[in-house]
Amino acid sequence: MAIQTAKSPLAASTKDGKKIKEQEKEAHALGMTKKKSADFLEWYYEALQKADVVDTRFKAKGFDVLMPTAMLVMEEMYKLLEGALRETGHMPLAFPVVIPESEFKKEALHIKGFEEEVFWITHAGKRKLDERLVLRPTSETAMYPLYSLWVRSHLQLPMKFYQAGRVYRYETKMTRPLLRSREIFWLEAHDIQKTKEDSLKQVEEDMAIFKEVMTDTLCIPFLPLKRMEWDKFPGADSTYAFEAAMPDGKILQIGTTHDLGQRFAKVFDIQFLDENGKKQHAYQTCFGPGVSRTLGAMIGIHGDDKGLILPPAVAPIQTVIVPIYTKESKAAVFAKCGEVLGWLAEKDFRVHFDSREQYTPGFKFHEWELKGVPVRLEIGPRDIEGGIISVVRRDFLERTTVPEEKLAEQLLEIMDSITFQLHKRANEMMLIQGAENFSDLKSRLIKGGFIRIPFCLNEKCDEKLKADTGAEVRGTLFGDSSKPHAGAKCAICGKPARAMVYVAKAY
Repeated sequence: MAIQTAKSPLAASTKDGKKIKEQEKEAHALGMTKKKSADFLEWYYEALQKADVVDTRFKAKGFDVLMPTAMLVMEEMYKLLEGALRETGHMPLAFPVVIPESEFKKEALHIKGFEEEVFWITHAGKRKLDERLVLRPTSETAMYPLYSLWVRSHLQLPMKFYQAGRVYRYETKMTRPLLRSREIFWLEAHDIQKTKEDSLKQVEEDMAIFKEVMTDTLCIPFLPLKRMEWDKFPGADSTYAFEAAMPDGKILQIGTTHDLGQRFAKVFDIQFLDENGKKQHAYQTCFGPGVSRTLGAMIGIHGDDKGLILPPAVAPIQTVIVPIYTKESKAAVFAKCGEVLGWLAEKDFRVHFDSREQYTPGFKFHEWELKGVPVRLEIGPRDIEGGIISVVRRDFLERTTVPEEKLAEQLLEIMDSITFQLHKRANEMMLIQGAENFSDLKSRLIKGGFIRIPFCLNEKCDEKLKADTGAEVRGTLFGDSSKPHAGAKCAICGKPARAMVYVAKAY
């Protein structure tokens, strides 16, 4: 599998020293020029463009073209998420992307929460539709009318379905590619349970799935925060958001799970006969990992001044082979590279042999570092003679040599080590501070990250915080039962505190 460069191949011969220098200069020009530590967003935009992730030149605000790197990485992310869901009993569905207005408006809180964000389809050709259609912002009102027809008996429950696709929201904040777009790639699971207790267990299962994929595999730490009452998903009993810290100190919501209670079941008449033959309204949950947002978070958190660093689990190319040769040694080097390619592929590594002759090795090094390939193998005449292979890992850019017969074993260890190091770096970057009063809170917001404060649970205090600082109360930490210390005051208004909450500025 090869990822093509954005530029056409250079017509240069490796015999010509002058042209080699020109090609190396071109490689540097194609590489990163922005520093991540100097201006994160400038670095981020350049990385998206030069690493073949996103083209932002599409002529509709908030909609971008996802390039091969993005699509191939997300393909691996979908495999991980769908695999975890299938292991927990979920089955796939595919609902239409449109929702009739009559269905969308059935749940009053839901429509109120989304009415400013929906795209309406009003015409087909020149003909005005008899009923407007909503381009789905989320799928409750699309799926649940059918759920009411499918659910009949307690013997069918739990009923667990998911679908992978896109949702559309007219984002009114400043749009950012992947981080805050109007077209969102995601996956959503909608489950039906018999009891409230079963629903709460499902929420915990959703959190376990999210941690397994996002943190353990993609090396993205997050806080699971229970949203305030005024900030819940429209129509939910409780909302839990998964929030990651970005390098500029802002927070990105990369997923949610919701305890919907019985509200939607009552609106859409989702009932089942219980063990005693009596009709009961079902309990429901929905779980939404944001796949494109997670890609943006992963690029932002792990990348460096040379470009992307992809976790091995989702790298489209885990290992790239670069030949180092002269005219005389070319045949032998290419033969060895092909041999290594074959037996690594047989061991299920996603491996690519960069056999392009018009590029120098240095040019290829720059390109694959830019695109975040976890491991580079360099094979030349001396390597063949010594029965070794040169290995360069992307995170530290360290070069080592490995005996050929131990290469597969060593690659697995190196990839595990890269995953460990990315996880370690991301944890070190995730800043959590504490503040006891408003002045302290405002000063700590300069550094960014999460700030834990005592809070009175009054929405007006959140409004004041947002108006004065641009930050918001993001919620209470799931599973944290600790209370403010005796006599603690709300860090915003000074009245008695009732909970410890996390505050942050968000994308």
